[in-house]
Amino acid sequence: MPTALLPHTYLMIRKIESTFTLTTEEKRALQELPVQTQDVKSNHDIVKMGDQPSQCCLLLEGFSCVYKLTFEGKRQIMALHIPGDMPDLQSLHLQVVDINIASISPCKLGFIQHKDLHSLFERHPRLTAAFWHETLVDASIFREWLLNVGQREGYSRIAHIICELLLRLRAVGLVEDDSFSMPITQAELADATGMTPVHVNRVLQALRNDGLIITDKRKITIPNWEKLQEVGEFDPLYLHFEKE
Repeated sequence: MPTALLPHTYLMIRKIESTFTLTTEEKRALQELPVQTQDVKSNHDIVKMGDQPSQCCLLLEGFSCVYKLTFEGKRQIMALHIPGDMPDLQSLHLQVVDINIASISPCKLGFIQHKDLHSLFERHPRLTAAFWHETLVDASIFREWLLNVGQREGYSRIAHIICELLLRLRAVGLVEDDSFSMPITQAELADATGMTPVHVNRVLQALRNDGLIITDKRKITIPNWEKLQEVGEFDPLYLHFEKE
């Protein structure tokens, strides 16, 4: 890969290849996409409901979330996104965005114009399938999150999200010795799981006391993966990885 393009495309290619095999030519075409970068602080709205964007956002560094608000201002986080993700890929075909996307931590973003993506798909039709596949996996994750919030107990909900993040981050090379950075506050975890911050705090303490996680500031280590999977009722099928 050309060195100058690595920061903008490497994680995106790794993410796509975790569920869809790309040819050398297709990877080269992705490397050549024009990408405009921008740094944003945490808790910054990247896309707002009602926007009509002409570009897609690629997360290069940091964590972001998809959320919606009730009329009273209560927030539900509906997805967490990590480096390599394109959280607003649906804007390629939906003129008006119906979600909010915000940074959770300081982020580096890459913006790719819709016209450049459409041109890419015309030249490389299989990439249309690759990006469509990405949206289908996002939908699969959303369905699992709905089950997680609606039917699992709080202890299992948090364990399940930690299991998911471990595998998704591992797929893009951001896990070392079963440890990864998780720059998510307890309030944000509460908004993602339908729990209160106090309940989240108690569950995290219980997971630590049971030896299932080790926390050091915003770093999490998983000392007993099999047990964490068991208590989180975690089956990675819904992530649709080609290789575990």
